Parts: sequence; structure tokens; C-alpha cells
Amino acid sequence: MNWVTEFDKWAADYLPDVKITAEESMAKHTSFRIGGPARRMAFPESGEQLVLLLTFARENGGRPFVLGKGTNLLVSDKGLDRLVISTAGLRQVEAGTAPGTIMAEAGVPLVRAADFACKQGLSGLEFAHGIPGAVGGAVYMNAGAYGGEVSQVLQGVSVLFPGEGIRFIPGAEMAFSYRHSLLADQPEAVALHAVFRLCPGDPAVIQERMRELMAKRKASQPLELPSAGSTFKRPEGHYAGALIQQCGLKGLTVGGAQVSEKHAGFIINRGGASCADVLELIRQVQQRVLAETGILLEPEVRVLDGDAG
Repeated sequence: MNWVTEFDKWAADYLPDVKITAEESMAKHTSFRIGGPARRMAFPESGEQLVLLLTFARENGGRPFVLGKGTNLLVSDKGLDRLVISTAGLRQVEAGTAPGTIMAEAGVPLVRAADFACKQGLSGLEFAHGIPGAVGGAVYMNAGAYGGEVSQVLQGVSVLFPGEGIRFIPGAEMAFSYRHSLLADQPEAVALHAVFRLCPGDPAVIQERMRELMAKRKASQPLELPSAGSTFKRPEGHYAGALIQQCGLKGLTVGGAQVSEKHAGFIINRGGASCADVLELIRQVQQRVLAETGILLEPEVRVLDGDAG
């Protein structure tokens, strides 16, 4: 009996209220609007349901993948022979137990977390207001923008470790660096909720700062077309977009994928782009920039291959 048959029977018996879909197009769940079908996709609405799904899938060959908002993800055109678990239903955000803190579950959009902090008169998440991802993914990759990043405001995160259970990891022990955390080194570990430590502030001032950053983002980035945000990590001492532009690569196109003419640091889906198109365009950009500047650009976008474990 394969894992799908086992899973369908188990889910019907033990999680009958959880939405489960078959052959779910991943293009519907990624900001790139690219990706083939996942054999099964589950939409839990509690941390307990998420843990049960993860445990069953790991023990029965379902190779679970936990998906947030899919804003930094490029999924194989072949699809995924695995269980994809969405955190979209894990959307609770509330004041933390300690003064100046808020708690947000993994599926809470960063925009919503920043808005909630603003209403509480707490400053520190303004940078996150325009980042399109969710809390879990933001912690995983130490997301940041405009001089702020998650590591600066994370008090700690509740993490499920396979075989160990749930542990609360203080922010200081998360091994944060540029677009990296402890979770990136342990891909089977899953963030369940995060606690942010913030500072008192005037809600009107906080809101105005968030408006300024959003206006700046809209003016400089191709938000009107599907992408996964910045395609490449920032090389030390340089900016990826500036290097790509310097090499005359704005507008370079492979199939439906294109280096944005608005911001060279973004690869966009102009319509019908495949995963293969994007990967080939990334390769061409890396090759040209390396040949002309001696700098190898490292992708920031996470690639989920159909055969990945």
C-alpha cells in the first residue's frame, strides 16, 4: 500500500474535519504562480492538527513539506509526490504574556503581525509590513527589509523537532545570519509560533512609517507581476540588482520568465513561465555576472524539486 492510500484512510479516521485535497496545483499557492500538483495537500487549523499530520506523513513515507504563503518558493513543474501542509489556517496573533511582546502563529501574514503590533502601540515590526510572507517562513529565512530583520525582534520561537517534540528556542540561540537561521540547517524542524519583543511607540508614527516603506516598495519593485521577491542574496559589499543591471541584463527573458525591467534583482513571471524557465534564467544571470564581475550570485529563492526529500 502506498503512502497516499494509507494517508487517505488515516486522515478520514483521525482528522475528518481537516480539509484535504488531491493533486492540488502548487501554482495556486506560490507567489510565482508556478508549480505542478502536490499528491495531497492538507489545511490544518490548529497546531495539534499540524503536528499529527507531520508525524503520520514522516512515519509513512509522505515526506511532508510545510508551506506558508509560498512567497520565496519555486516549485517543480513535475509536481510533488508528497504531503504539502499549509499553515494558512494557523492565523492567531495576540499580546504576549510579557509586556511589549506579541505572539503570532506560523501562518500569520507578516503584514497582519505588523498591523497588530501597531494597534498595540508597539514598534519594531514596521520593516515587515510590506514583506509578503508569513511568520514561519520569515523566521526560517530571517526575513528582512529596509534595515530591519526578524533576528532583531524575535524573543523566541516554538519549534517541533522530529523525534524530540516541541521546544521553545530563544532568539539568541537561533543561529541567525543573513537570510539564514537554525531552521535552515534542520529542514524537518517546523516553527509553530513566534514571540516578538518590541518597544512602546506612538501608533500614528508607526503607521506612517509603514506607509512610507510600502510606498517605497511599490515605487521600486515589480509588485504587479508574479515573482518570489528578490531572486538573489545580497553579495557582501554589493547589491545583486545593481550587478545584474550593470551587466545589461534587465529584460533578459527565457520563456515566460524575465529579469524585471523595473528592478533587476527580481525575476518575474510574465505569463506561463515554468520552473524550468526560471531556473535557466537564474543560470544565465549567474553566468554573465560571474564572467563580468567575478561575483557568483547565490539564489535567495528556495527551489522545491519534485524528487527532493
